Amino acid sequence: MAFGLIETVFREGFIYALMAMGVLITYKILDFPDLSVDGTFPLGACVAAALITLGVNPWLACIAAFLAGAFMGSITGLLHVKLGITDLLSGILVMTASWSINLIITGGTAISQFFNLPTIFNSGIVKALPDALYTHRQLILVFLLAVIVKLALDYFLKTKSGLLLRAGGDNSRFVTGLAHNPGHVKILGLAIGNGCTALAGCVLAQLNENADVNAGKGMVVMALAAVIIGTGVFRRVSFLKLTTMAVFGAILYKACLQAALLLGLPSTYLKLLMAVLLTLSIVSQKIGKKGGTANA
Repeated sequence: MAFGLIETVFREGFIYALMAMGVLITYKILDFPDLSVDGTFPLGACVAAALITLGVNPWLACIAAFLAGAFMGSITGLLHVKLGITDLLSGILVMTASWSINLIITGGTAISQFFNLPTIFNSGIVKALPDALYTHRQLILVFLLAVIVKLALDYFLKTKSGLLLRAGGDNSRFVTGLAHNPGHVKILGLAIGNGCTALAGCVLAQLNENADVNAGKGMVVMALAAVIIGTGVFRRVSFLKLTTMAVFGAILYKACLQAALLLGLPSTYLKLLMAVLLTLSIVSQKIGKKGGTANA
């Protein structure tokens, strides 16, 4: 039983780590409070449900979900950069619009089920796993996906575009001085961040074999908590990259929620616990920064 709970924590932690790494781009690097995450997470799930129901390869559904999320993220960026709408309001507008779009994709149903259809967890390469590993195929697959996305983001952040992205969050004038438009850099970052978020929704939907248009409620809180916990707890570990901290933060966050359920906390209090964890992580990070400044 204990091993099963641990596997559940890591399995869900790696899935939400995909979203956490996306929010890391927008929140930590771009310093952009992107609320459209609450809309793009279920968008990825709904795209997966619609395409898999139509017989599309589930891996292609993952790519389509990422592109759909990236498109909505770029809309958030365009609203902010081109139309001058504030960052918070831009995210709210896209989040609100996404709810209707998700319903359209699912044909008007709040929950779209695709039981007994091919998913990344029951078809393709996973069938080649030995019986001993096939039992744990879900954990293995989400771990590999998290590693692939992490390595891809690490590589991107080392490229010229990635360096401009990092510079854009710290000093937009520096980007302008390099003859680049900081607005375009911000749009790119929001596209990547929401693409990762939609991919997380797609993977979770294939794990559960259903898509819920309301699954995005509170996702931005969960992702922010994972990023803040990860960067706060592991900030002194110099060899860890930010993406690795986000992955560890997502796992720790899921472990906290699972521990609360084991202690008898009713599931109806989970959203409250999520808000409390985020608040504590923000406060502790601020205290840590003040302590570091005082010591310096």
